[in-house]
Amino acid sequence: MINVGILGYGTVGSGVYEILKTNCDIIEKRTGEKISVKRVLDLRDFEGDEVENILTHDYNDILNDDSIDIVAEVMGGVEPAFTFSKMALEKGKSVVTSNKAVVAEKGTELIKIAEQNNVNYMFEASCGGTIPIIRALNTSLTADKILKIKGILNGTTNYILSRMTQNGEDFGDVLKDAQKLGYAEADPTADVEGHDSCRKIAILSSLAYGKTVDYKYISTEGITKITKTDIDYAKSINCVIKLIGLSENTENGVSAGVFPCLINKEHPLACVNGAYNAIFVNGDMSKETMYYGSGAGKLPTAAAVVGDIIDEVKSKNNKPIYWDINKKANVLNNDTLLIKSLIRICFDDKQKAKSAVEEIFGVKDIIDNGIAHEFAFITKTESNKYIKQKIDTITKKGFKILNVIRVEE
Repeated sequence: MINVGILGYGTVGSGVYEILKTNCDIIEKRTGEKISVKRVLDLRDFEGDEVENILTHDYNDILNDDSIDIVAEVMGGVEPAFTFSKMALEKGKSVVTSNKAVVAEKGTELIKIAEQNNVNYMFEASCGGTIPIIRALNTSLTADKILKIKGILNGTTNYILSRMTQNGEDFGDVLKDAQKLGYAEADPTADVEGHDSCRKIAILSSLAYGKTVDYKYISTEGITKITKTDIDYAKSINCVIKLIGLSENTENGVSAGVFPCLINKEHPLACVNGAYNAIFVNGDMSKETMYYGSGAGKLPTAAAVVGDIIDEVKSKNNKPIYWDINKKANVLNNDTLLIKSLIRICFDDKQKAKSAVEEIFGVKDIIDNGIAHEFAFITKTESNKYIKQKIDTITKKGFKILNVIRVEE
């Protein structure tokens, strides 16, 4: 008998409980062990819920119960999740989590504590929902030198952008629906401002490149500035807009970022819609591989948590391969990155605007969608720093820049 304690009985926590109960026979056949939830920690009461009999408001009831082997931390936020995880590991209990905030900020420390106490800290559910991307990086691709990672890492933002693209809806209206469906939190900031994707690309980069990649140094932009007009411009050049997390392992360090990007409709990422995620990994031997699956929702995320519980039971404390916790990657300033961008410009005199764009950016072709006093153009491939300098120059000439969206090729 393997006993589990669940920290948090919210969306993911209740999903973990449901899966372990509903699929208990299947799980027992696959692990050779019966897995049971012995305690659930939450500040709230759940009258009438079957979890009521094993509910506790005191973490010590889980921490000091020697019969509990594995702790599933699905609380969200850094504290008290980090402290509770640390205490469990020090007590000799393995910890599995879906909490990308803790993994991104404190993962290196928790991995070290787990090693010192001969237990595991596992976090498949922290990146990509049901996509087994961490398992792939730790097993199937371990013979490769990983060169690049790129993908849609947040189901909430992908759901919003998909609806805006397919139905012509406004950002605010789709966000409200996403919250009703459980794809977005009551406070959606972490998703829509790109912070969630930033933490995920930091975790994946650390795993792929073997050093700690600090998310605090990763350039991050969300989707709150994306409008129906931006979507229409994308369509006019056979593109869609997706929030992309990407990183590249270069000789000088790790280049990483999260940006709304224009993706050609022929690219596989352009076809990833709704709350789904997709991740491309480029290795020196395996070349390009793609991983696809549901990236948001109660049961998909919970299934990844339970997957880690099962792996822990089957592995008998065999240590996963993560990253060198004693080494930190040099995260490069994105000013040196070579990019192209779509720029929307507002003007009073169209001919003067076209002349200014040609003079400053060296671009003659414009995208005219018939909107009064504005057009768009795509820059040449130049350093991010150089493009920003040119935007500053044209702004000083009296032209207003309405939006700048990266073009990903």
